[in-house]
Amino acid sequence: MVKTAPDYSFETDATARRYSRIVGVDEVGRGPLAGPVTACAVWLDPNRIPDGLNDSKALTEKRRIMLYEQIMEVADVSIASCSVEEIDEINILQASLRAMERAVAGLSVAADYVLVDGNKIPKAFGVDAEAIVKGDARSVSISAASIVAKTWRDSLMVDLAQQHPGYGWEKNAGYGTKLHLDGLRNLGVTPHHRRSFKPVHNILYQDK
Repeated sequence: MVKTAPDYSFETDATARRYSRIVGVDEVGRGPLAGPVTACAVWLDPNRIPDGLNDSKALTEKRRIMLYEQIMEVADVSIASCSVEEIDEINILQASLRAMERAVAGLSVAADYVLVDGNKIPKAFGVDAEAIVKGDARSVSISAASIVAKTWRDSLMVDLAQQHPGYGWEKNAGYGTKLHLDGLRNLGVTPHHRRSFKPVHNILYQDK
């Protein structure tokens, strides 16, 4: 199957159905053992769409940062997170949906239609929405949201790594790599770890 680049067709279809403010939303950070889950909502001006938008995971870090800066210049962007405390309280799926709700609510101009990456639509959007599986590789608005969310969260994890060295967060963004797991065993659990996630939970309660 030939891989195609994301395009503006979902947005065009929504415009044809009389929607005027169509935004893409995506989240990043569901899998890590540490750090928040972060979502981004983006409205793109159809006349100022940066070239080369794609699923953030398909881009090099250098390309992502360059596109991040371009998107922030030309788009209406809102970034929101759910903390580790919220993740532990309501579970990672619900925290991901809540972060997306917050991102959409934080836009400077309210959306009237939301394109959501994945197969679930948060209930509290309060506007019409469409879930698109693998949307970050299909819709440029969702691609832009995925790039901003990942770049922003990766940068946060680099900052947290300076406060808590030894876990490799500057390289693994909080995912459970060997270096991170070794750090957990040798240095213990930080306030930024998700206590409900099994590897962290097991270390917390191994002596009990």
